[in-house]
Amino acid sequence: MSNPIVSFDEEAVKSELRELVRKTIEETINAMLDEEADQLVGAGPYERTDERAAYRAVT
Repeated sequence: MSNPIVSFDEEAVKSELRELVRKTIEETINAMLDEEADQLVGAGPYERTDERAAYRAVT
């Protein structure tokens, strides 16, 4: 029998994919929450409007 030409650490690949998916989900949820906050407040982060004297801070 021949030896495999390419070998890889399957657990390392799974771990990297898990982290990639976790980061992607985290970034997506944070973007959605930021957009919802913009809509609720009527202003973006640190933005002042004529109707509002205060501003929305970013945490």
